[in-house]
Formats: sequence, structure tokens, C-alpha cells
Amino acid sequence: MEKFHTLTAVVAPIDRANVDTDAIIPKQFLKSIKRSGFGQYLFDEWRFLDHGEPGMDSSKRQPNPEFVLNQPRYRGAQILVARANFGCGSSREHAPWALQDYGFRVIIAPSFADIFFNNCFKIGLLPIVLDSKILDLIFVEVAMHPGYQLTVDLQNQSVSTPDHKLFEFEIDIFRKHCLLNGLDEIGLTLQHADKIKAFEDKRREQQPWLFA
Repeated sequence: MEKFHTLTAVVAPIDRANVDTDAIIPKQFLKSIKRSGFGQYLFDEWRFLDHGEPGMDSSKRQPNPEFVLNQPRYRGAQILVARANFGCGSSREHAPWALQDYGFRVIIAPSFADIFFNNCFKIGLLPIVLDSKILDLIFVEVAMHPGYQLTVDLQNQSVSTPDHKLFEFEIDIFRKHCLLNGLDEIGLTLQHADKIKAFEDKRREQQPWLFA
């Protein structure tokens, strides 16, 4: 998992509440358990005018010119700002996979669905909760300034604007540690690899019939 310290990046807005996981990654694309390859289908029913199916070449499809991610001013955005209850609906892990594979590293919203929120941390995607009034301000700024950027500082738990407004956010200390050090569940386990090996070696000596 990639370490997260600070990020200054273009912001893209999804100005809708209750964005569910089927909107983030429609059900027909849930045919793989690999984490890669889902970005091209992110918000598929909103990004394209035609119906998408797995294996389709997205470059040959009909983009919806009205959808925010198809607008040149948001190209390369790595921070997504959204409204309340982002990631609601089914518990599919593919939703954060698709967001990350598309290029997003931070999602900022007033609230998140619990399972989606937890799944983000497992892959190094940082969900940040800020007050809805702060999000109102950010949405206005994003609309007024093409290429608008925010800076996210995980160590100091802050989001700062180009005009030096600073907003602090809360994060569980363990999750913060994992993100700063790039540790997913496998990485955490491997930190104890020597102890695991010693335990298995001792068990092999004491119960050799288990290894016959």
C-alpha cells in the first residue's frame, strides 16, 4: 500500500447526497476480485450516455459532456469532494477500488456510509469528514476557480485552501499510523514475520505429524 503524507491536488466535485456504491461502480462490473481495472468504469452510468458492459473500450463510448469528470478543468483530480452519506448502498469493496484506480487518493464529505468508510482505509484511500458548511465553501470555490487545489496533510490532520484557510479533521490513530507507513492488513502481519516463523518452527518440532 502506498504511504500517505501530504497531497496537493486538483479537486473534483460530486454535488449529490447519498451517492451509493452502485452509482460509483455499477453491478455488471463486479466480475473480478482484482483491485485494478475498475477506474475506467467509475460512475459509469453518469460518465457515459450509452450502457456499459465489461470489456468495452471506454475510449470509443459516448461520454456525457455534462458530467463533472468529463470536463477538462477536472482532469487529473486526485481529491473528490462530495455530499452527505457518500458510499451508501451495498457493501461492495469495488467502489473504493474504482475510485482509487481512477486516480483519487482523498474523498472529503460531511459523512460516509460505515462499510465504505472502512473499506477505503484498507486500500490507502483517505476518507475525510468535514462539516457540511465547510463543504459548502469548498464547492463554491471549486466552481469559481478552474484547477482549484486543496492540500491534505495527514500528519497534522488538516485540509488547507489556496487562500490559507485551514480545516482540521479527525482520524483514528491506528488508521493514521497505517496510512503514514503504507501498511495494509498484509503489511501489518508481515511486521511480525520473524515471530510467526519462530512459532511455526517450534510447532513443527513439537507436532511433526501435522507436517507429514
